[in-house]
Amino acid sequence: MENKFLSEKQTIFVDYLLRHSSENKENLPSINQIGKDLGLSNPCVREQIELARNLGLISIQPRRGITILPYKFNPAVSKSLYFAIKSDIEYFNQFSSLRNQLEKAFFCESIRLLDEDDISEIDEIVKKAYRKLSGQPIQIPHLEHRSFHLKIYEKLNNVFVKGLLESYWDVYELIGLDLFTDIAYLENVWVFHEKIINAIRRKEFPEAYLLLNDHMELIYERK
Repeated sequence: MENKFLSEKQTIFVDYLLRHSSENKENLPSINQIGKDLGLSNPCVREQIELARNLGLISIQPRRGITILPYKFNPAVSKSLYFAIKSDIEYFNQFSSLRNQLEKAFFCESIRLLDEDDISEIDEIVKKAYRKLSGQPIQIPHLEHRSFHLKIYEKLNNVFVKGLLESYWDVYELIGLDLFTDIAYLENVWVFHEKIINAIRRKEFPEAYLLLNDHMELIYERK
């Protein structure tokens, strides 16, 4: 059957990666050897390697060479979103709506997977954010905001949901939402975060879900 997604050379290279992965071989051989194995020229092999690297399938490091990585959905999505949002900011609004629905759809399943250590870690993220907001000078707790949301879904066994949520935060940074906002907005965000994690700790999951829904509306209040 004709492959509608990849060229013949791309298909050959992807199959090569899959064979090495199935044989538990973490590293690929040299470019010269790959070319000999596949009957491809070195420039063609380099082209396929760069494509795979951009998709997050492999990494290239000095001394370690070419390493096959565990599959992640995020790299390919983030690169596509980068192009989309650079061409039209409205794409961010569409993706943000998708992210909101994803978080709500998988929230109750995800929070039931959290143990006490996870909850304590999330609680510490909230406290760190408050320290930044009350410091002199005030610091924007963007990394904490990202960590708070992604940590909730960390144990969810769905690489695609987690990849889309990670990509949202990559895009959030791209358009500058991590750089500026008013202090009242930030304080309101973290009040919600604190209430959500407290409800999770008490195992009051329906309340935590309602708080998440209210929290999701805050982004529309940004000026």
